Amino acid sequence: MPNPIFIFAFVIATMFGLAFHVIMGGNARRMVLFIVTSWLGFLLGQYIGGYLGITLFKIGVIHLLPASICAIGLLIFAHILTAEPTTPVSRR
Repeated sequence: MPNPIFIFAFVIATMFGLAFHVIMGGNARRMVLFIVTSWLGFLLGQYIGGYLGITLFKIGVIHLLPASICAIGLLIFAHILTAEPTTPVSRR
C-alpha cells in the first residue's frame, strides 16, 4: 500500500498541474505535460527543501514551500517552451 504522505504530495502536485492547465489553457497533450512537469518540480523542490533544511510551511515531512515554488517555476518554464510563437501581423 502506498504511503499516505506520498499520495498527499501526489495529489497536491497534480492539482498544481491541473490548475495551471485551467489558467493557461491548451489541449490534452499540454495537460499531461503540465501534470508531469508539476510532479517533477514538486519532487525536485521536496529534495531541495530537505537538503537545505527549509522548514517553512512544512506539513509532516513534505516541504510544501520549496516544492510548490519549484513546481510552479517548472510549470512556467514548460509553458514558455511549448507556447506557440506569436508573429506580428502586417497591416499593409
